[in-house]
Amino acid sequence: MKDFIRLTDLHSGDVDQIFRIADEMKQGKRKGGLREKSAVLFFPDSSLRTRVTFEKGIYLQGGQSIRFPAEVLEKKEDLRDVCGYLDQWADLVVVRHKDIRVIETMAKYLDAPVVNAMTDCNHPCEVLSDLYALSKMREDFRKDKYLFCGKAGNIGFSWKEAAQVLGLDLTQCCGKGYEMEGVKNCRNIWEAVVGKDVICTDSLPSSMLPDFKDCQVTLAAMRLANEGAVLNPCPPFYRGEEVTEEVVGSKYFVGYGFKESLLWVQQAVVAYCLGEVMG
Repeated sequence: MKDFIRLTDLHSGDVDQIFRIADEMKQGKRKGGLREKSAVLFFPDSSLRTRVTFEKGIYLQGGQSIRFPAEVLEKKEDLRDVCGYLDQWADLVVVRHKDIRVIETMAKYLDAPVVNAMTDCNHPCEVLSDLYALSKMREDFRKDKYLFCGKAGNIGFSWKEAAQVLGLDLTQCCGKGYEMEGVKNCRNIWEAVVGKDVICTDSLPSSMLPDFKDCQVTLAAMRLANEGAVLNPCPPFYRGEEVTEEVVGSKYFVGYGFKESLLWVQQAVVAYCLGEVMG
């Protein structure tokens, strides 16, 4: 069994295996993998897409979901003891918590595999799902040129991790002071988008918006990207902030159905972590 805390926990071949399992999930070839198994989930009430798709995926595989608010992990009880008890009942633990050190500690003390459902410094399931969706619509997603518009935060760092694992060509567009170390950088969207195939964004705190005024993805900017380029804003996105209303309504926007892949990929991640090999 394996934990999944960072995309850099994977090799390129592991990504291929997870994608093959996701294909089988989507085709209905894998059923009942979690029958008579229980998954304990720690999610804040505000979680929407990741929580829904984890819970539905566990249900589709015949498993039981038991959810607690993430704040339960912040009580006085030592995490070593929490893990000791969870191991008596849980076959899988899925955690969304702002502090990745909490997830790392749980992975250290739990025998059951631990899956990271988002922290303040990364969101591996989200970006892995995006890559799976791109693999279905692009000729070779590994050869595409990627642009990430946003700060050095959890989504940006996950795209950086993906680039490291898969050898992706990644550039960041951001205001001064928000750069990710080791990633090519550009200060304005008009230069950054030229020659790119996949444009990704992350939302910004209101206080940062003035620093990113030259990084907003517009319809006119997307027209400077490569032929067939796509816009993949990470939800929740905000029209009029990191993206314009016009570009969200354009042919470049990959659409809400793009996130359907969360359902299949997260089931595949669970199977991978539990050690289920290809059938």
